[in-house]
Amino acid sequence: MEPITVRVHARDPISEAGVASELRARPEVRVVKTNDSEQVRVVVIVTDSVDDDALTLLRIVQRTGVSRAVLVAGHLDDGDLVKAVETGVVGLVRRSEATPDRLVSVIAAAASGEGSVPPDLLGRLLDQVGKLQRHVLGPRGIMFTGLAPREVEVLRLLADGLDTSEIARKLAYSERTVKNVVHDVTTRLQLRNRSHAVAYALREGLI
Repeated sequence: MEPITVRVHARDPISEAGVASELRARPEVRVVKTNDSEQVRVVVIVTDSVDDDALTLLRIVQRTGVSRAVLVAGHLDDGDLVKAVETGVVGLVRRSEATPDRLVSVIAAAASGEGSVPPDLLGRLLDQVGKLQRHVLGPRGIMFTGLAPREVEVLRLLADGLDTSEIARKLAYSERTVKNVVHDVTTRLQLRNRSHAVAYALREGLI
């Protein structure tokens, strides 16, 4: 298997060199220098705390649209966890737990699109997600998927093969409302047409 290309960023050169050195000894990864223009699959960011500078760097990584971010932080609390996840981090490791084996495991998970969070923080993250749904999104008629309940219903009926008039009768909507719902979903999610919307919803497990 081809090694995962990795770039390491840290506030201080000693931390950066130390993490890079540990990773270079592992055949599963290949460390790329910071000033190298080669595209990397995973960027490892080492920081003491999840402050504004760390979040800015994480957002820059996410804007590339190619690399996935793994954050190694000296301190992680509930607030840090939410901030990091909001910026698109897929792997979180406490510095005190960042052994070479653990770090390589998280990097491999990130490269394959899987998330990795310290076990004691995972329950808190799920609790935060639940609170967001109950207190912020739910009262506005939005599901955590980004789709409102009626949008999910319309997509589900489209997937069952119903046309606009049949969906309107079944849900007691006007045909214009059904068309508007489909238009809103395809526009917001940048989908090409109804079939694409149904395929997307099925693939993402929304219906």
